[in-house]
Amino acid sequence: MIRRLDEVLIPDGDEARKWAEQELSDPRYADAKPTWFDLLARDVGRFLADLFSPENGANAGPSALIVVCIVVFAALIAALIIWGRPRRSRSVPRGRIDLLGDADDRTAAQLRADAERSARSGDWDTATVLRFRALARGLLERDLIDPSPGATAQAIAREVSRVLPDEASAVRSAAVSFDDVRYLRRPATEGRYSELAATDDRLVAARPEAVIA
Repeated sequence: MIRRLDEVLIPDGDEARKWAEQELSDPRYADAKPTWFDLLARDVGRFLADLFSPENGANAGPSALIVVCIVVFAALIAALIIWGRPRRSRSVPRGRIDLLGDADDRTAAQLRADAERSARSGDWDTATVLRFRALARGLLERDLIDPSPGATAQAIAREVSRVLPDEASAVRSAAVSFDDVRYLRRPATEGRYSELAATDDRLVAARPEAVIA
């Protein structure tokens, strides 16, 4: 329906202010309000834009670079203060990582027991693989090594050689036995397994105090 212009309600000053206040009290306006970080970023952006504008660029010179470096350094310090230093995630308990190509969550003691069970049945291949896993898991549980996910047997042997240098040769030999069975499909023997088990037993007996330089 068409209404004449003189029928349109035109509020006075007080009524118009009241309507505006009611409209601005709507939560959607509060949600759209910029945060302190938004305001800071805006101010920094304006500062840098003004600094390198055609009008100021000719006069900026080396001082502009110094100012920018100071701003960036201050931003990094602020980020460290607010969010802290990045720390290693502890969401996965130590020893419960993918170790030697297998997501096995058994403890070192459990792996040793399973290895011995396989050895008693004459399954030297399985016994060798499980015993080297037990060796690596035991050192990991004691925080003597810190292998990255996907570390190979030889990589673990190199870590062991740094904390237990007297056992470096024996652990390298144990790693070779593991690789021979696991990847080269070479059958293990009772003698090789016995050597690996003896190496693992010595590492279990080694105390952390004895390996700290």
